[in-house]
Amino acid sequence: MKVNSHQFFDRIETSRNLPSLPHILLKLIEVCNREDSTVKDMSQIINKDSSLSAKVMKMINSAYYMLPNRVTNIDRALLLLGIDAIKNIAISTSVYQAFSRAKDHSLFNLKVFWSHSLMCATLAKLIAKKTLYTSPDEAFLSGLLHDIGKLVLWVNFTKEYACILESSKDQSDLILAGEARLGATHCQVGAWLINRWNLQSFIADAVLYHHESVDRIQNALPLVKIIYGANILCPEVNTEKDVKFKVTQDILGLAGSEVEEIALQAQGEVSEIAKSLGIEIEPVDVSVKAVSDKDHKKQEELILEVKDISLLQGTLQSLLEAYNEDSILTVVQQGLQVIFDVKHVLFFLYDSERDALAGKGFDKQNDLINEVAIPFQKGNSLLVKSLRQGTPLDSFRDSIKANLAIVDEQIIRLIGKDGILCLPMTAHKQYVGVIVIGMNEARLSHLSERIKLLTMFTKQAALALHANYLRQNQARLIQSQRLTASSTIARKVVHEVNTPLSIVKNYLKILGRKFAVENLGQEEIRVINEEIDRVALMLRKLSDFSEPKVQPTDPLDINALLSDVIKILQESLLLRPNIDVRLNLETLLPTVITDKNSLKQVFINLIKNSIEALPQGGNLYISTRHASNNLGDKVLQDMGGNLGYVEITIRDDGPGIPDTLKSRLFEPFISSKGEGHAGLGLSIVYNIVKELKGTITCKSDSKKGTSFKIVLPIAQTHES
Repeated sequence: MKVNSHQFFDRIETSRNLPSLPHILLKLIEVCNREDSTVKDMSQIINKDSSLSAKVMKMINSAYYMLPNRVTNIDRALLLLGIDAIKNIAISTSVYQAFSRAKDHSLFNLKVFWSHSLMCATLAKLIAKKTLYTSPDEAFLSGLLHDIGKLVLWVNFTKEYACILESSKDQSDLILAGEARLGATHCQVGAWLINRWNLQSFIADAVLYHHESVDRIQNALPLVKIIYGANILCPEVNTEKDVKFKVTQDILGLAGSEVEEIALQAQGEVSEIAKSLGIEIEPVDVSVKAVSDKDHKKQEELILEVKDISLLQGTLQSLLEAYNEDSILTVVQQGLQVIFDVKHVLFFLYDSERDALAGKGFDKQNDLINEVAIPFQKGNSLLVKSLRQGTPLDSFRDSIKANLAIVDEQIIRLIGKDGILCLPMTAHKQYVGVIVIGMNEARLSHLSERIKLLTMFTKQAALALHANYLRQNQARLIQSQRLTASSTIARKVVHEVNTPLSIVKNYLKILGRKFAVENLGQEEIRVINEEIDRVALMLRKLSDFSEPKVQPTDPLDINALLSDVIKILQESLLLRPNIDVRLNLETLLPTVITDKNSLKQVFINLIKNSIEALPQGGNLYISTRHASNNLGDKVLQDMGGNLGYVEITIRDDGPGIPDTLKSRLFEPFISSKGEGHAGLGLSIVYNIVKELKGTITCKSDSKKGTSFKIVLPIAQTHES
């Protein structure tokens, strides 16, 4: 049969959206959503389906990938594409099929098509091995795709092809004749589709000739013979068993017993594959119109799955756009409320350094949760168990309710509901934290029905938080590297410039002595000397910025130091009368072993920043507090903070820091103050606090202003 109508093939240009069984797509989505899934897991599903395999082969052999050799092996193709591309294929195919409701009635035809294609592929692979064909995987793929043209015709000419199938009564010769009248047979369409992939293979020929006469096949190349024999052995082919075996023996040179053995083995393998995918294969003589209730249910499950995925897309986009931990948690909280109607939520993030779940509050209502830290290794909390097991756990089951830890009961009271549901967050096999949802028992059953979607949502939240953690770590690493580079440059500049400055000053002394007799130029020489001294001072400051020389050896009263700094700034008129300073200094605050001058520089820089943020006046809040280390904080112990730590907060109610600068706030040369500001102040502050073995964090928004929090360990003195 010769096709001379280019217009016909132009009409099937959209053949990329070929349907798959919903059973297959649901299984593939399930595997894709597993955190520990691999390309091999996905391949074991995709290589059983002709539509998905065709998508993969088209993609990997496209000009986009520019591979030196054409790929004819599904496993290798998927490995080259990678997990993200495979997930996109699974989701896009599912979305298209779920919303193509007009073709729902084709489900049974699709199941018959799938089982026949898989049977042909399995037979082809077994025959290839028996006949010592060089590539059994190529034979499998050829068998899987041998009828792909039928799908292409169905998708593009649904009504016309339905009439052909209805009138042909499953007679292959009548189907081929009807297809030819339409414009091309499914053999020609399948070969046309595969030829567009430019494979260095005879796969397209095997597809093209699988309905030719036996006489013509006798002289064909091995792959064509293998697919012809595999197709004729399929149960769906309406030919007597003895005839099938005789044809296969003649064209492939196999004995009758070998052919029968291959047929039985293929039937067993396909049955096992179908069972593993939850597909029931009906007998061949079942009416085409008899679509089972289970199959309808699978289609509905696919539609619900796609709707759930669609619901999450908006939240996923917002998570991708979130720029820090607080904004990510805000998006997660809003997503829980919008998608699941959940209003009572607490977050506990895993702190690897402290080995604890630390409460994370990001608004006034949740501020109290910041005080909560649950030890991980020895903890028997429901939250810890949920994260360890990687499984959602609730407090309503009798076995759990009877063994709740005290901290669990406290959290339930804090959240104000009858119980809690704990959702573990992990990413790339790393602990991220736990989402705690407060609810009444009646609400639990409703959420349990949507636990799959809830788990997908939690996974997205975990990935966003983990990515932010990695991003922040990378930013700190870059900052450290920049400061190291700045230190090297500063030392070189100081060293090189000090020599000529010393020479200039020596010559000025000589000139001063020569002119002293006549009292000439003494004032000018003095001014030049002062300016040179000022340059030297600037160089020393540059060196100090790069490597602050901190020696934390002195017991220091933090409250007294803050009071002194405020007094100095007021007397120097830097602290204007229109700024109201509100001190909240905790009495009996323990002394800290630290460097007084360095810490004074930190306080002056931060307070000056707050003053500059209040040009029209406002409030400056300065507070201190002592937090005891009653949870055995490993980080504080490592820093010598066995007695806890002192927390200093400096806050203003100014306009806040622009979002674009927040993530880079402590990097050198970053400033929001415009020209005349080098952007070094906060870098110096960060470096000094780090040298003092403390931490500094910043929170800022346009409504609440900017708050800097410094935490310094209270180390024991040598005497004690």
